[in-house]
Amino acid sequence: MFKDTPWPSVEAVAQYVDNDHVFCLLYREMWYRHLYARLSPTLKQRIDSWDNYCSLFQVVLHGVVNMQLPNQWLWDMVDEFVYQYQSFCQYRAKMKSKTEQEIALLRQHDQAWNVYGVLNFLQALMEKSSIIQILEKEKEGLEQFTATDGYDYSGGSNVLKVLGYFSMVGLLRVHCLLGDYQTGLKCLLPIDISQQGVYISVIGSHITTIYHYGFANIMLRRYVEAIHEFNKILLYIYKNKQYHQKSPQYEQILKKNEQMYALLTICLSLCPQVKLVDETVNSQLREKYGEKMLRMQRYDDESFALYDELFSYACPKFITPSAPSYEEPLVNYNQDAYRLQLKLFLYEVKQQQQLSVVRTFLKVYSTISLEKLASYLEVDESTLRTILMTYKHKTHSVGADGKTISNADIDFYIDDDLIHVVESKTPKQYGDYFLRQIVKLEAVIGDMDRVKLE
Repeated sequence: MFKDTPWPSVEAVAQYVDNDHVFCLLYREMWYRHLYARLSPTLKQRIDSWDNYCSLFQVVLHGVVNMQLPNQWLWDMVDEFVYQYQSFCQYRAKMKSKTEQEIALLRQHDQAWNVYGVLNFLQALMEKSSIIQILEKEKEGLEQFTATDGYDYSGGSNVLKVLGYFSMVGLLRVHCLLGDYQTGLKCLLPIDISQQGVYISVIGSHITTIYHYGFANIMLRRYVEAIHEFNKILLYIYKNKQYHQKSPQYEQILKKNEQMYALLTICLSLCPQVKLVDETVNSQLREKYGEKMLRMQRYDDESFALYDELFSYACPKFITPSAPSYEEPLVNYNQDAYRLQLKLFLYEVKQQQQLSVVRTFLKVYSTISLEKLASYLEVDESTLRTILMTYKHKTHSVGADGKTISNADIDFYIDDDLIHVVESKTPKQYGDYFLRQIVKLEAVIGDMDRVKLE
């Protein structure tokens, strides 16, 4: 009915619902969501949508909400709120084509989609819902939040609690868009993503959480953590894709799936630990990026171009939160935040170049003298010691819990002038191997049963 036109206005609908204030706020929220999905909102509509979110969240935070809403809807609210903020920042940064009326409107409504306003609403929802305390009690067995998927079966409302829960994912996403990965991961800490949680009850929430969590870990050099989580979610999507084919989010699921394969390619090129990846995911990865991965490990100009290409394709749409200068000359600066993050990422890749060569030699030897390795690398011993210290630094990072974690599959220590190499071995997963062979055997037996003996 409304493929390329807006829904009926809230005024047209209000009379049928006795002008119910909360209903009209919820309807208007979905009205704007449809507008963003199907059409191009005007600046006035973007500002009006912000005002509607302010009114809606004020009711949730300070009013009496006595209804239950589906997790999918509550997630969509937080997801759309962050998306519209991102969209507004991108729109505002394209100053070249702005008319005088639009600039006057931007000056007049300078608080609309303000970064502090967005963060404050998400933070307020999280704090007012007491979700952190609820999740802590759940660990002690005093709460059933995850077991009931956040719903309140005793007759209360789930709205504030679940909005508070999803706001933690929203905060992670906003901080990633701003390039503040440390703070983003800190906001997600109350949710233990190694366990089942309410965030996986909605496919969009599940994918958004892991995508931004993995990306933040890449930018903080925690490659092993990113590989673990990307592997799990990509396997999950592979196995459950068919169940979401009729979902309106299906295209978004496929897009994020492709982006996460690109990010996993980056991880495995910088931290070659393919043994951490499931065979199914690995075969998909080889099919999509096998050739590129080989070229990326050469560390020449072509490989940097590939890192650039994959990062550009898979990264979030970074934003600049501050308002632009409204004076002449008007220029577009919507790409500035992205260029800065790309520059930082490629600088990190460049620093890994020498380390790749060191790793190649360390894989060959169990012990090697400093003098011998220095001659191979064509550097003096003091320079080699600096390179080895850099290797130690770059293959270790500080985890979210403050502990130092290693990303290296090859480690070493120096005793006098001798380097002793230690190769970390992960325990083999025999169960997966046997399950795959059993499935293959059953397929063969099935084929044999269908063959008619003459």
